[in-house]
Amino acid sequence: MLSLIVATLASYATLDLVARIRLIDVSGKKRFYWLLGGAAAMGMGIWSMHFIGMLALQMPMQMEYDPWLTGASLLIGICISYFALHVTTRNSLTTCYLFLGGLLMGTGIAAMHYTGMAAMRVHPAIHYRPLLVILSLFIAFVFSWMALWIAVKFQHQRQIILKRCGMSIAMGLAIAGMHYVGMSAAIFPPGAVCHMPNGISQSSFMLILPAFSLCGLIMTLVLSTLDTRFDLLLLRSHLSLEDANKRLKILASVDALTGIPNRNAFIEKTEERLLQAARDGRPFSVMYLDLEEFKNVNDFLGHAAGDELLKAFARELTAHVRSGDFVARLGGDEFVVLLNGLGQPKEAASIATSILDRLRKDFIVQNMTLRITASVGIATYPIDGSSVSALLNNADTAMYAAKQNGRNSYRFFDPAMKDAAAKVLQIYHGLAEALGKNQFSLVFQAKFGGLHNHFIGAEALIRWTHPEMGELSPLEFIATAEQTGQIAQISEWVIGEVCRQMKVWTALGLPPFKVAINLSPEQLRQDRYAERVADIIRKAGIEPQWIMFEVTETVAMREPALAGEVIRQFEQAGFDIALDDFGTGYSSMAYLRQFRVKELKIDRLFISALDGDGEEGEAIVSAIIALAHSLHMTVVAEGVETVSQLKKLKDMGCDQVQGFLLGKPLSPDKFEAFLRRRTNEEASIEKASQ
Repeated sequence: MLSLIVATLASYATLDLVARIRLIDVSGKKRFYWLLGGAAAMGMGIWSMHFIGMLALQMPMQMEYDPWLTGASLLIGICISYFALHVTTRNSLTTCYLFLGGLLMGTGIAAMHYTGMAAMRVHPAIHYRPLLVILSLFIAFVFSWMALWIAVKFQHQRQIILKRCGMSIAMGLAIAGMHYVGMSAAIFPPGAVCHMPNGISQSSFMLILPAFSLCGLIMTLVLSTLDTRFDLLLLRSHLSLEDANKRLKILASVDALTGIPNRNAFIEKTEERLLQAARDGRPFSVMYLDLEEFKNVNDFLGHAAGDELLKAFARELTAHVRSGDFVARLGGDEFVVLLNGLGQPKEAASIATSILDRLRKDFIVQNMTLRITASVGIATYPIDGSSVSALLNNADTAMYAAKQNGRNSYRFFDPAMKDAAAKVLQIYHGLAEALGKNQFSLVFQAKFGGLHNHFIGAEALIRWTHPEMGELSPLEFIATAEQTGQIAQISEWVIGEVCRQMKVWTALGLPPFKVAINLSPEQLRQDRYAERVADIIRKAGIEPQWIMFEVTETVAMREPALAGEVIRQFEQAGFDIALDDFGTGYSSMAYLRQFRVKELKIDRLFISALDGDGEEGEAIVSAIIALAHSLHMTVVAEGVETVSQLKKLKDMGCDQVQGFLLGKPLSPDKFEAFLRRRTNEEASIEKASQ
């Protein structure tokens, strides 16, 4: 709206000058100065409108502008405005000259716009949709020509002010329309960045832009003093532009959704605090907060509910910091707090704990009860950085470390975190091409049962052979794949590859056996996922009875209603379901009854306790086995690594075991050899018993 106001005011000044210069007899230098002043007013007005419109562009990065191209865009606007005024203020104005004036003015508007876009210096470069670019040029030319034609046609008629106002709005709409159609033509590549060592930052531009707008207004006022009939209108325009500049400054520093300060305001405030800290030597801290699984709120409840949750969180966050602290929203679900005067970890930890405690309570959004968690990272000046970007980056790194270590917690920045963050970034970029370059592979770990440890099935586990980092386990990359949304493709690859491998073993004459595949929380949330999986397996020619899917207890307990429904869908399709890592998610008896899974896998943490915790460890495992058996579930012990653990589990009546003691994860070829060996051994035992 502000950009439209500025464009309309600049258009009015232009139309006024076209009519006025044509009515007075001037020649030589005097005419040149009139035209130059009018061109400066018009060019600055259009240029200001463009960059005010750029401030409305929401980007996930800090924008910077090439000073030379930015200046060139202003110069283009002024030069083309001069030639347009020169042509249209001729005493004898033919249709040809009028057409030429409109063409020059439209060309100037477009050239200034696309030069200004080039000043953003985005890497990789911005691409454009050709049809929208052509449409933007057409809008600029047609409306410019119509505006100039009206300016000349009606200069002697009555109610000229009202008519000129109407045409100013039309021309303002043309300029704004050309700008925003041109913006919609721009394609910003994924992962694009905008950085220049000597560029003009967006926060600096906020201060420069109003000055240029005011300068253009002053020039317009000076040129308009020869006709007193327009004094009142120009005064109102002056007040409108001043109002617009004030509102622009406010909007540039306030987050439109939550009403709290935005990234630009935070950067400016932190820069002030850095200068103060350099004088008084007092440390301060920056706290970076990221809401967990906020995307789920938008996906399942809608963006309106997500917006309400962000507003509610912003209010609570502001309420749980001190009066001198500065809270801002960086964008999306990321918030930041400038903790003034806090340099001791225990002081910042107290505030972080208070915020996390508040998040354990419910938020009421659209008559629904929502509960969210957050990860918090903290960086302190001057230990963790001496600039705004360093403090923000290090606090962000600490926040990610908190996210990787259980979530709903806080971490202080440690330089060692950068190595971990660099590895995560490498994984993030590598995932995009891992499938296409066949870098994933499967290994199979056997499961055994009975007193004689008969082979009864296997679990398929994915591995990633990275060209630089070597072999990576699922713990190192699955979380990143879930965050990027690539887990769906990876999971479907795993299912397809398991089916393919089972067909190979069957063709080689090996007896069929059940293979377990892990499901991620992202898969549970996909609509009709069980049907899609059943279709994949059916097309592969594998019977559902030979596939089991494992859901971790933590995932099931996080969304028990959803997990229960998905489990039922898989069971109706003929698949067995196992509850993995049992004991880590604090399941209740009611939920175990609700899930009614086929298999219960005891987490390796409890199995390892059999050797170290004595009777207490044995009592816990024994109770889990008894509980599962009472619900008619098969019990599997994970992570069996010692003979004593195996013996105790058999004494307790555990149905199946899995672990390095009896079998490590093996590649398909080695697992095939293992299957042949076990088949021959079991055949020999059976023959001997007969």
